[in-house]
Amino acid sequence: MSGPLLMTFNAGSSSVKIGLFSIVGETLKRIAHALIDFRHSPLTFHLVEGKTVFDVELKADHADHLTDVMAETLDWISEHYDLSELTCVGHRVVHGGDEFDGPVLIDDTSLTHIEALSILAPLHQPQALRLIRAMRQVRPELTQVASFDTVFHRTNPDLIRRFALPRALHDRGIKRYGFHGLSYKFIAAELRRRFPEIASGRVVAAHLGSGASLCAMLDGKSQDTSMGFSTLDGVPMATRCGALDAGVILHLLQQEHRPVEEVEDMLYHQSGLKGVSGGISADCRELQASDDPHAKEALDLFTLRIAGEIGRLSMSIGGLDALVFTAGIGENDAAIRTAVAGHLGWMGLTLSEDANQKNAPCISTPESRVKAFVIPTNEERVIADEAFAVSNGKSGA
Repeated sequence: MSGPLLMTFNAGSSSVKIGLFSIVGETLKRIAHALIDFRHSPLTFHLVEGKTVFDVELKADHADHLTDVMAETLDWISEHYDLSELTCVGHRVVHGGDEFDGPVLIDDTSLTHIEALSILAPLHQPQALRLIRAMRQVRPELTQVASFDTVFHRTNPDLIRRFALPRALHDRGIKRYGFHGLSYKFIAAELRRRFPEIASGRVVAAHLGSGASLCAMLDGKSQDTSMGFSTLDGVPMATRCGALDAGVILHLLQQEHRPVEEVEDMLYHQSGLKGVSGGISADCRELQASDDPHAKEALDLFTLRIAGEIGRLSMSIGGLDALVFTAGIGENDAAIRTAVAGHLGWMGLTLSEDANQKNAPCISTPESRVKAFVIPTNEERVIADEAFAVSNGKSGA
């Protein structure tokens, strides 16, 4: 395929999603996507082009840097696309702190600021930095742009962002930032496009995947969110604990004398659905298929906390007109949506069983006082749009 191309990288703590877009005038069209999972050795490069799937074992070592991995990955992609036409690369960067209020061109100065924020996101930020540096080594001529997960929540009032801690800590950056902002930006745009009468009102969006959070929006702008200082906060997730009494951490460190590294691993990787189910699974589908009462309890706790957070966020925006489910679980798991809605009947939310089972765009009944929607998210699209805008001298807003 000829013509200019744009590539996106959506880095997680243990994997990276890659998107490839063709540029036709001012229009971007995704033509392929890929995944590299760093949890397995050898690395596997999974490329999807329409209905065609390629799985390739990579020879490169990724222990210290990703330069060799990126070089080999681009070589494989170049067998299908003319990467001499690649003009720009967009990166998802989890944390923008208070430094960034929009996507930015990556240069030496912005890269230094992004690196300084690694202390606030030690699991995710370094992975994005490794990708940025690798692409700088492999294709130094390419324009690179950073899109930040925290930026969408910069509209949260200062009171919402503040912890009840000494003011000096807040001034040093110990505050609520919120995450999954690229996903929520996409959902806000989709609501404006498809349901404009809903988009201008009071909306809570539930991004439910392996990582899960919720966001309260007024007129498409974030007013409050479940995640705070870190991606551990809010509702329980696949393997993360969600909101936790800080005294539990003190107890584990001081009374049980557990090493900090062990506590960190437990909170990020051994808790949530996996922890409450007794290690059965972190996957809702496997828990739903299990007869073990611990599996049911994990799912019950998950949906209870989600519903509770919807209630709290509704308070922040003065009520609720619509609820949006998105991300892997939110988009595909009718049982989870039913369970969440079952706790919210007092708000006037009722789901259509048929529409919910079909993952229809609108899943609430006509009589429901709160409308409910299922809208697939697309973080890669936001990254691509922002990278394209910034590379062309626009704001990317």
